[in-house]
Amino acid sequence: MVWYFLKLLILLPMVGGMAFGALWLWRKYQPGMIAGQSNRAVKLIDALPMGTFGKLAVVEFEGERILLSVTRGRIETLASSKTIHD
Repeated sequence: MVWYFLKLLILLPMVGGMAFGALWLWRKYQPGMIAGQSNRAVKLIDALPMGTFGKLAVVEFEGERILLSVTRGRIETLASSKTIHD
C-alpha cells in the first residue's frame, strides 16, 4: 500500500508537468506562428484569442495589414491599413 502511494506521489506530478509542457509548446508553436514566413504572400503578424472560439488576427498581404475576426464558421475583416516598407 505504501508503494502505491509513493508511485502516485511521483507519477502524478510528472504527468501533470508533461500535460502542462505539451500545452505550453502547442501555444508557443501554433500553426502559422512559426518563424520562417519571410517568403510567403500572406503573413500572420499576430493572433489574440478572444473568448472560447474566437480570435483577432493581423495578417499582412501585398503591403497591407488587415485585422480579422476569426470564429469557427466565419472570418470577417475589421480594419485594414497600408504599411510602409523601408
